[in-house]
Amino acid sequence: MIMRVMGEGQFRVGDDHLNHLNQLDDELLTALEAGDEEHFRAALGKLLDAVKQYGTPLPDDALEPSDLILPNVEATIAEVTEMLRSEGDGLIPGLPE
Repeated sequence: MIMRVMGEGQFRVGDDHLNHLNQLDDELLTALEAGDEEHFRAALGKLLDAVKQYGTPLPDDALEPSDLILPNVEATIAEVTEMLRSEGDGLIPGLPE
């Protein structure tokens, strides 16, 4: 799966890491729902760090479509909430059953 972090580029992340990324996404959702700015910042940072840790960066000139787009680390609660409205249940999709 190719994930774009806004302003930072694209990362190819294997399906074997999606469960962990979904757990981090759930933590982010909990912080958003609570309106907890400090928890939100920490959860967003952990999610983006994990994408970069598990993902392989694509070259800047790669023309591959992104499967999903993630906010950058400086995104606000309002910006991420708006992104979630278009994504459904979280930023990271779950694996099919």
